[in-house]
Amino acid sequence: PHLAGLPRAFSTSPTTMSAPVLRRLKPAEIPVIRRDPVDPKARDIAAAIVDAVKARGEEAVREYAEKFGELKPGEDLILPRSKLEAAWNTLDQATQKMLVRTTHRVRRFALVQREAITEAQLDIPGGAAGHTVAAVENAGCYAPGGRYPLPSSVIMTVTTARVAGCKKVWAATPRPTPVTLGAAFIAGADAVLAVGGAHAIAALAYGCGSVGPSDCVVGPGNQYVTAAKSLIAGRVAIDMLAGPSECLVIADDSADPAVVAADLLAQAEHDPQALPSLVSLSEALIAGVEAELVRQLAVLPTADIAREACKNGYAVLVSTEEEAIEISD
Repeated sequence: PHLAGLPRAFSTSPTTMSAPVLRRLKPAEIPVIRRDPVDPKARDIAAAIVDAVKARGEEAVREYAEKFGELKPGEDLILPRSKLEAAWNTLDQATQKMLVRTTHRVRRFALVQREAITEAQLDIPGGAAGHTVAAVENAGCYAPGGRYPLPSSVIMTVTTARVAGCKKVWAATPRPTPVTLGAAFIAGADAVLAVGGAHAIAALAYGCGSVGPSDCVVGPGNQYVTAAKSLIAGRVAIDMLAGPSECLVIADDSADPAVVAADLLAQAEHDPQALPSLVSLSEALIAGVEAELVRQLAVLPTADIAREACKNGYAVLVSTEEEAIEISD
């Protein structure tokens, strides 16, 4: 959507910026990065929040929600399915069709995944050995919403939990918009917890009113969400500890610079700590992408975040596909 109205042609001449959006590095200069997904400071902050929610439940969740400006006193903390449906009914037809189409695609893929996970049995002397496949009963699905709403995260987690066969599926997201609530409705959520951050993760894990406790907690989030997930792991199952977004594009001169730039910015806008990088066999392509980054950042609503993230990334010219693959690996 950020490409609307942007010129398609590109120039290989240097940009007028004092410094490139992406650093130019030689292959030998590329840093080997192994980032710890959990920031120690974030973990200390999250630990106090998780302990408070574990000890005081809904009272602590509401306290943090009001402290961080997610809720005003007296506002609903838990939105039942009836309110999700009411939000769905306020959406225009085009938005409803988009959410239905997206949910259908995610469901189809989840069904293929589910069918690929099969039970097994092997006869052995004196009996049989094997494994069975069963869904957890209660799933907690987190969707970020601090900087901008992400109904896609709601659909990708809630729909998958439903296909797996979970009996109860709860979502948590801060400041939910009608589109996010509509996504939760069409994906099949039982309720939405209208908070985010570490207190939301703790609420899904330990329970908060009619929501939780969950058997697993999944979904992306910021450093405090990741830290909180590291703290509840073992008490409940989690999907993974995801660090900042990373995007590496490998492209030759057949690639469209506008599309490559858009792919890089789509990840860069997530987080100032994101890492967007380009490996190319074409000097002209690198110059074209640089020009497109300048153009697209000029109109991108999240440009401040994306520009900071681009400082973490780089562009590198290679001579062969094998060299590009080696850098990627």
